[in-house]
Amino acid sequence: MRAETEALDISDVAANWVNAEVLAAEIEQRIKALADLSGTPLFFGRLDFEHAVDDSGEHGHRFYIGRRHVHDGNGDPMVIDWRAPVSQPFYRATKKDPQDVALRRRFGYDGGELTAYEDEHLTDPAEAEQASELLQREIEKPRVGPMRDIVATIQPEQDELVRAPLSGTVCVQGAPGTGKTAVGLHRVAFLLYAHRERLARSGTLVIGPNRSFLRYIEQVLPTLGELEVKQATVGELVGRVEVRGTDDAVAAGIKGDARMAEVLRRAVRAGVRMPDEGIVVVRGSRRWRVSAGQLTELVRELLDRDIRYGAAREALPQRIAHTVLVQMERAGEAPDDRVQNAVARMPVVKALVKDVLPPVDPAKLVMRLLSDADFLAAQAERVLDAGEQRAILWERPPRGLKSVRWSAADAVLIDEAHDLVERTGSLGHVVLDEAQDLSPMQYRAVGRRCSTGSATILGDIAQGTTPWATDSWESALAHLGKADGQVEELTTGFRVPRAVIAYASRLLPAIAPGLKEATSIRDAAGSFEIRPVPGDAGDGAVVAACREALEREGSIGLIAADGRLPALAGALTAAGLPFLAPGDETSTGSRLTLVPSSLAKGLEYDYVVLDEPAAVVAGEPDRRTGLRRLYVCLTRAVSGLTITHTEPLPAELG
Repeated sequence: MRAETEALDISDVAANWVNAEVLAAEIEQRIKALADLSGTPLFFGRLDFEHAVDDSGEHGHRFYIGRRHVHDGNGDPMVIDWRAPVSQPFYRATKKDPQDVALRRRFGYDGGELTAYEDEHLTDPAEAEQASELLQREIEKPRVGPMRDIVATIQPEQDELVRAPLSGTVCVQGAPGTGKTAVGLHRVAFLLYAHRERLARSGTLVIGPNRSFLRYIEQVLPTLGELEVKQATVGELVGRVEVRGTDDAVAAGIKGDARMAEVLRRAVRAGVRMPDEGIVVVRGSRRWRVSAGQLTELVRELLDRDIRYGAAREALPQRIAHTVLVQMERAGEAPDDRVQNAVARMPVVKALVKDVLPPVDPAKLVMRLLSDADFLAAQAERVLDAGEQRAILWERPPRGLKSVRWSAADAVLIDEAHDLVERTGSLGHVVLDEAQDLSPMQYRAVGRRCSTGSATILGDIAQGTTPWATDSWESALAHLGKADGQVEELTTGFRVPRAVIAYASRLLPAIAPGLKEATSIRDAAGSFEIRPVPGDAGDGAVVAACREALEREGSIGLIAADGRLPALAGALTAAGLPFLAPGDETSTGSRLTLVPSSLAKGLEYDYVVLDEPAAVVAGEPDRRTGLRRLYVCLTRAVSGLTITHTEPLPAELG
């Protein structure tokens, strides 16, 4: 298929050079999408139906299911894309509901080599229903390198979320290891398949918590043939200014509060001045007057419509010009649109607009708001109390924009102010992962990017590790502007071993009492160990645990409180154990990653060594946040977890 695409001759096809360039670019993308993926089989399943299937002209009883469509030299299908409707029973058919499937076959691979297959005769009453060993083996396969797709192992409840309609927003509350991130990425791939033209125009975006996480997941969509999905962090999304400063937890919480949207709305309009006198427009020998009352009425009408401030500034000259044209028509003249545009561009009209609706620079506005106590008090009256105002005011007002050390929360405020002046463009679909950590103002920033589209929200309230982490998906969806979004919960784990998730779940009553305890289909015997060690032997015990883990196949993550990293890095180096940083791709020669607890969220490793749980808790501003951080660290393991500690374990672990 790739060779056929590469051999296409488009020299005499395009009508002009522009069309030729566009066509050539599309062909190049098609070639990239057809790249061979070493070790990745083209098909992983087969369906034999009881009756012939007619799906868009494809007739037959037997279909091979794979990551993408594959056809032979005659154009006849050999492998059906997993996203096609005919493939759906591969994920959803059961003995109770066979969906006309007589046989479902799963293929097992080692690298790119076919090693096994497994059959289920769904309509045979004599065959008992049993768990798939190949499915279990694929889930437990060691992980080296970036995140893998789960296309061969999607479960029925996951498939329902993946194939949910584009028109609706879906929020997935998922316990660790339930595959919520993979569900979100496969949902993007499905939507691009089902609505390619629409999303090609409007765009898609995956938003993650940090760059390490995005590097970890970035290979999933290309393995499914999708190359056009952009990725960003929330910080990059609102990156209109350089972030060089930080806020304390109190100030960051207030700046992230949804009430700041009203403060900013007032601040944007604070400079509006109603005209106290009219203007005179001269056209030829005639003079046309627009009174102060008429001008005030025009301004108030625009502001009452609550349109963007910039749109009001653009509309006001045309409204004034239209008022003049009405006078001209009453006087017997016949002006047209050119006359109206000429009047709107007159210096007297421009000067009035600048005086009545002065231009607003979002960054300067936020700088004034955070450095001018009187201005903040006027805009925050009855919204923020005096203590809250003092908490967000800068101690030393900056000399100018270039000297401001903006914080991440400030950047979100500037983005909000920018949207109040000029509407933010909307994408067709946005996937927001680790959403539980966003502030209400950050939710608003994301919501602006999909105001006319839809979203897939992924997260786990129990893993919220910011002081402003959400306690309710309903409120999060409201801040996003998607109050009608559908909330679904995944509680069956496929990644974290049963003993590990049961141990971590001891923290749930303290960190998220309303959530159900997660269960796991995994039971890796002997994969969980707690090692208390003497105070002077802590680093040595960690190194020993890492050596033991490296004797096994797969990736190793050493997770520790951020403050412990220098000591552990020194101990590993002294012991001759090379290690990577989060986001660096593991390989067969370098499988150990030293992970600060603050960056562990969303990552997974075959074996995890967790250092000093008490230090992880103590490293956060409050105990609930610390316990939530610990919950995240406890649930990063796929096959085994070893905890080493010199300090007593948190009491919440029992």
